Formats: sequence, structure tokens, C-alpha cells
Amino acid sequence: MAREPIPDVETGVIHGRFQVLHNDHLSYLQAGMALCRHLVVGITNPDPFLTRDETVDPKRSRSISNPLTYFERYVMIRAVLEEAGIASSRFSVVPFPVNLPELYRYYVPLDALFFVSIYDDWGKRKLAYFKSLGLATHILREVPAAEKGLSATDIRCRMARNEHWEAGVPGAVVRLMKKWDIPGRLREMEKPS
Repeated sequence: MAREPIPDVETGVIHGRFQVLHNDHLSYLQAGMALCRHLVVGITNPDPFLTRDETVDPKRSRSISNPLTYFERYVMIRAVLEEAGIASSRFSVVPFPVNLPELYRYYVPLDALFFVSIYDDWGKRKLAYFKSLGLATHILREVPAAEKGLSATDIRCRMARNEHWEAGVPGAVVRLMKKWDIPGRLREMEKPS
């Protein structure tokens, strides 16, 4: 679907769980970066207290779906963007409790342009949150879930099963996931308690 060109945008806000950041996430971040001078990257589900169940996507709040801490994701996003040649002065990384719109003003500039991609009802719900606050929005991509591409869930499953997962993520992510032994953490999380 063709989108209208965006006038000169100082600040954009983009968001994701990035559990684990994969190559399509990098493309998504680069698409947002191309449309503004400074990109604020919001990490959703930053901690268990700022994570809420969503009826349209109940799996997103489970602990197995959120193996990385906020700080690990902060480090990972910065490493990936810098590895991609993006100057650190062009972006900020912040917590972003996406399903708590009443808290947005504490984390991101509300006068920014909010980017979103829509693949399913969860994407539509996020757009509705933004619109409920009167935020300026821009849809980066809208396709059916079957055409979405890479899935962090699939990558986490491959990690937990000791299958090849490295090709789906940027080099910085491979190094950090191995350094932090995220595959081992996922296997531990899957064990019955």
C-alpha cells in the first residue's frame, strides 16, 4: 500500500519488544530512521510491572516471550544500530509501556511522529492507543501476518532447541545472545517448575 510522503520530521518514535532483535526488526528501525532526524526507540514490556495482558495478543506478556531484560535489549539495540553505521546521536533508546497510554508522556515526546507496522489485531490496537491520545502517526507497513516475515518467537524457539538461529539476526545480536547465553536461559525458562 503506497503511503503519502512525510514532511520534514524532527523526531520519530518507534517501538517493539525486540525479544530477540532480528533482521526484519533492523529493517523496521532503519525505515523509521529514514523518515526523521532523531529516532526514539521505545522498548515495550520493559519490566513485569509495565507489562499488561492483551486479549488480542495474550502470548506477548508471558515470561517465556520476554527472556531479555530491559537493559539487555537497550545494549542490543544500541549495538545493532551502531553496527549498521547509525551515529548514536541520531537515536535514543527508552522504556515504552505501549499498552499503558496514560504513561506515554513520561517516556517519549508526544509531539513526535509515532511509527507503527500492522500485521494483526495487536498492530491495530497499538494504532488505536496512539490515536486515542491524538498522536501523529505513520504506518510504516501494513500486511497480513502470513506476509510479516521473520518472527522473534521462531528465533527464540530455535535457540531453545539448539537449532540454527544466527542467520536471522544481525551480527551484534549473535555475539550478545551467545555472551549472555540466552539459548540456555530459554531452555531453563521452559523447564517445568
